[in-house]
Amino acid sequence: QVQLVESGGGLVQAGGSLRLSCAASGRSFRSWAMGWFRQGPGKEREFVAAVSRSGAGTNYADSVKGRFTISRDNAKNTVYLQMNSLKPEDTAVYYCALAFGKLGPQERAYEYDYWGQGTQVTVSS
Repeated sequence: QVQLVESGGGLVQAGGSLRLSCAASGRSFRSWAMGWFRQGPGKEREFVAAVSRSGAGTNYADSVKGRFTISRDNAKNTVYLQMNSLKPEDTAVYYCALAFGKLGPQERAYEYDYWGQGTQVTVSS
Protein backbone atom coordinates (compact mmCIF):
# COMPACT_ATOMS: atom_id res chain seq x y z
CA GLN A 1 0.00 0.00 0.00
CA VAL A 2 1.11 3.56 -0.72
CA GLN A 3 0.10 6.73 1.07
CA LEU A 4 0.51 10.11 -0.62
CA VAL A 5 0.19 13.36 1.31
CA GLU A 6 0.22 16.72 -0.44
CA SER A 7 1.15 20.04 1.17
CA GLY A 8 2.05 23.58 0.19
CA GLY A 9 -1.26 24.82 -1.14
CA GLY A 10 -2.73 28.16 -0.18
CA LEU A 11 -3.93 31.56 -1.32
CA VAL A 12 -1.68 33.61 -3.58
CA GLN A 13 -2.09 36.64 -5.79
CA ALA A 14 -1.87 36.38 -9.55
CA GLY A 15 1.75 36.38 -10.64
CA GLY A 16 2.89 34.76 -7.43
CA SER A 17 4.45 31.37 -6.76
CA LEU A 18 3.77 28.27 -4.71
CA ARG A 19 5.64 25.02 -4.24
CA LEU A 20 3.61 21.88 -3.69
CA SER A 21 5.10 18.79 -2.10
CA CYS A 22 3.88 15.22 -2.10
CA ALA A 23 5.35 12.84 0.45
CA ALA A 24 5.02 9.14 -0.21
CA SER A 25 5.19 6.26 2.23
CA GLY A 26 4.68 2.57 1.91
CA ARG A 27 5.95 0.66 -1.10
CA SER A 28 9.13 1.69 -2.85
CA PHE A 29 8.51 5.21 -4.06
CA ARG A 30 11.58 5.50 -6.18
CA SER A 31 10.53 2.78 -8.54
CA TRP A 32 7.58 4.40 -10.21
CA ALA A 33 6.42 7.41 -12.21
CA MET A 34 4.61 10.25 -10.45
CA GLY A 35 2.26 12.96 -11.58
CA TRP A 36 0.22 15.99 -10.58
CA PHE A 37 -3.40 16.55 -11.58
CA ARG A 38 -5.86 19.27 -10.66
CA GLN A 39 -9.60 19.80 -10.49
CA GLY A 40 -10.99 23.31 -10.66
CA PRO A 41 -14.50 24.40 -9.58
CA GLY A 42 -17.06 22.79 -11.83
CA LYS A 43 -14.37 21.14 -13.95
CA GLU A 44 -13.13 17.63 -14.51
CA ARG A 45 -9.78 16.48 -13.17
CA GLU A 46 -7.00 17.33 -15.61
CA PHE A 47 -3.37 16.44 -16.09
CA VAL A 48 -0.80 19.02 -14.99
CA ALA A 49 2.66 17.43 -14.99
CA ALA A 50 4.40 14.07 -14.72
CA VAL A 51 7.90 12.83 -14.00
CA SER A 52 9.64 9.56 -14.81
CA ARG A 53 11.00 7.13 -12.27
CA SER A 54 14.49 8.58 -12.51
CA GLY A 55 13.35 12.18 -12.65
CA ALA A 56 15.01 12.74 -16.01
CA GLY A 57 11.82 12.68 -18.06
CA THR A 58 8.96 15.13 -17.63
CA ASN A 59 5.70 16.03 -19.38
CA TYR A 60 3.52 19.09 -18.91
CA ALA A 61 0.08 20.24 -19.91
CA ASP A 62 0.25 23.04 -22.47
CA SER A 63 -1.50 25.38 -20.03
CA VAL A 64 1.38 25.19 -17.53
CA LYS A 65 4.45 24.80 -19.75
CA GLY A 66 7.10 27.37 -18.93
CA ARG A 67 5.45 28.22 -15.59
CA PHE A 68 5.39 24.94 -13.63
CA THR A 69 8.25 22.56 -12.91
CA ILE A 70 7.90 19.02 -11.59
CA SER A 71 10.79 17.34 -9.79
CA ARG A 72 11.41 14.49 -7.38
CA ASP A 73 13.82 13.57 -4.61
CA ASN A 74 13.84 9.79 -4.37
CA ALA A 75 15.98 9.89 -1.24
CA LYS A 76 13.19 11.84 0.49
CA ASN A 77 10.31 9.98 -1.20
CA THR A 78 8.94 13.34 -2.29
CA VAL A 79 7.75 14.87 -5.54
CA TYR A 80 7.43 18.63 -6.00
CA LEU A 81 5.52 21.02 -8.21
CA GLN A 82 7.01 24.50 -8.43
CA MET A 83 4.34 26.87 -9.72
CA ASN A 84 5.36 30.32 -10.94
CA SER A 85 3.45 33.14 -12.64
CA LEU A 86 0.21 31.79 -11.23
CA LYS A 87 -3.07 32.78 -12.85
CA PRO A 88 -6.62 32.77 -11.47
CA GLU A 89 -7.41 29.88 -13.81
CA ASP A 90 -4.84 27.78 -11.93
CA THR A 91 -7.23 27.76 -8.96
CA ALA A 92 -7.98 24.12 -8.20
CA VAL A 93 -7.43 21.23 -5.85
CA TYR A 94 -4.10 19.69 -6.78
CA TYR A 95 -3.55 15.95 -6.46
CA CYS A 96 -0.39 13.92 -6.69
CA ALA A 97 -0.51 10.38 -7.96
CA LEU A 98 1.73 7.34 -8.36
CA ALA A 99 1.75 5.09 -11.42
CA PHE A 100 2.68 1.64 -10.15
CA GLY A 101 4.78 -0.25 -12.63
CA LYS A 102 5.29 2.72 -14.96
CA LEU A 103 8.76 4.08 -15.65
CA GLY A 104 8.11 7.07 -17.90
CA PRO A 105 5.96 10.14 -17.23
CA GLN A 106 2.24 9.35 -17.66
CA GLU A 107 -0.44 11.83 -18.73
CA ARG A 108 -3.56 9.68 -18.39
CA ALA A 109 -5.29 9.50 -15.04
CA TYR A 110 -6.13 5.82 -15.53
CA GLU A 111 -2.40 5.02 -15.53
CA TYR A 112 -2.20 6.00 -11.86
CA ASP A 113 -2.97 3.63 -9.02
CA TYR A 114 -2.57 5.75 -5.91
CA TRP A 115 -3.80 9.27 -5.22
CA GLY A 116 -3.37 11.81 -2.47
CA GLN A 117 -6.22 13.69 -0.80
CA GLY A 118 -5.39 16.95 -2.56
CA THR A 119 -4.31 20.43 -1.56
CA GLN A 120 -6.21 23.61 -2.41
CA VAL A 121 -4.55 26.30 -4.49
CA THR A 122 -6.41 29.59 -4.85
CA VAL A 123 -5.08 32.38 -7.06
CA SER A 124 -6.71 35.77 -6.63
CA SER A 125 -6.81 38.37 -9.40
